[in-house]
Amino acid sequence: MNNLKVLYEDNHIIAVYKPSGVLTQGDRSGEASLMDDVKKYLKEKYNKPGNVFLGLVHRLDKPVSGIVLFGKTSKGASRLSEQFRNHTIQKTYHGVVVGKPKESRGEIKEKVNKISFFAEGFTNKTDEELLQEIKKATITRTAELSWEIVKSNDKYSLVKILPKTGRFHQIRIQMANMGHPIVGDAKYSTQKSTGDSIALCATAISFKSATDNKDVNLEIPLPEAWDKLI
Repeated sequence: MNNLKVLYEDNHIIAVYKPSGVLTQGDRSGEASLMDDVKKYLKEKYNKPGNVFLGLVHRLDKPVSGIVLFGKTSKGASRLSEQFRNHTIQKTYHGVVVGKPKESRGEIKEKVNKISFFAEGFTNKTDEELLQEIKKATITRTAELSWEIVKSNDKYSLVKILPKTGRFHQIRIQMANMGHPIVGDAKYSTQKSTGDSIALCATAISFKSATDNKDVNLEIPLPEAWDKLI
């Protein structure tokens, strides 16, 4: 079953581990995705004919590793989506950042821009027309998170991060804005690219089950590759 790491499964919800460098959901590139692997797993395990339902309720960026939840049924997907909308799902990330922040912990609350996806499709417009469309499509939203240093060797620091909002590339942008970008994240820093992996991992998540409202708390260890950094 493609060596898929299943962390939790009930009748309505499944939680799996996403390795860095793997897409959460397929795109135009045609690359295999985590969602494809989970569908194959469910199809084989339960001998399902035809297409397998799988509800996407959140994503991790391609270079980020960690826990991803899916709805196995429409009810499971709906219940999870509701929890995400109401901010009742608690997500914990760990990351290795460049340098050592002056404080041992802190909170960041700021405005970040996101280009809405429809602006990406204007391939037949001139540069000036495209610029105007992008300006219209830019949405500014408040992004908020808290962080604390777990340990540091001054060159790099391991930080625990608790996002309070779920904005596009939020952690990557906000840590870079603080002057301590995620190791390997060339998109938001002057670092050289390390390929399809950056030192950011969704290490824990807490949510309610779909039917009996049971608390589910999942946690995974830090990536072994980080041992070389910190």
